[in-house]
Amino acid sequence: MIVVTRLNGTRFAVNPDILERIHESPDTHLVTLDGAAYVVRESLVEVVELIAEYRATVLRRAQDLPRVTGYPLSLVPPPKADDADESDEAEEPEHPNHPRNGR
Repeated sequence: MIVVTRLNGTRFAVNPDILERIHESPDTHLVTLDGAAYVVRESLVEVVELIAEYRATVLRRAQDLPRVTGYPLSLVPPPKADDADESDEAEEPEHPNHPRNGR
């Protein structure tokens, strides 16, 4: 997340991965993928620098994570022999999903 400032002085964080575009005219507008727009005090160049710093931090932290070995790349690790489930029946969820009202 990057932290930016609204014109009224309040600060808020926005996920740069959902930003579609940034433009100045003369205020800086952040436009998200869903069309939401935010006007901020920071210049276009400052916002781009904040995003670059954020992404560099993510990469740096990812490189600092310990390497995990022991399982080949897979979605789910193979079950242990004593944990194998004998039945092929799927269990019902504890809380079934219900549609939202009006949607």
